[in-house]
Amino acid sequence: MSIEFDNNLPIYLQIMDYIKREIVTGKLKAGDKIPSVRELAVELQINPNTVQRTFQELEREAIVETRRGLGRYVTSEESKIMRIKKEMAGDLLERFIHGMQELGFSSEDIASIVAEAVQDGANESNRSNG
Repeated sequence: MSIEFDNNLPIYLQIMDYIKREIVTGKLKAGDKIPSVRELAVELQINPNTVQRTFQELEREAIVETRRGLGRYVTSEESKIMRIKKEMAGDLLERFIHGMQELGFSSEDIASIVAEAVQDGANESNRSNG
């Protein structure tokens, strides 16, 4: 695991985001064991309390669960993983739309640009597959 930390964001939030991305992209699958606090702290060269806070927040969001004596595991509930994926997509969309509005594009322009990009991507995919 390697993360380049942004000095402007709390480290525990960056680790949470990284673990969520690992889960929604399938690199960490439902039911997989995640590293221990100590392992992750050593690997990332950060304070174990920071990792502990990360895991507590992930547990609070029901993304990981502790199995007594066994460690922490990614939730096995696919609906929770899908919820995380949708939240991350919503965040991306919000930043994209805000950026486009700052550039002066109207909602209709943004929708048109996105539709063209999606169509171009579909055409590109069809050319490479066919």
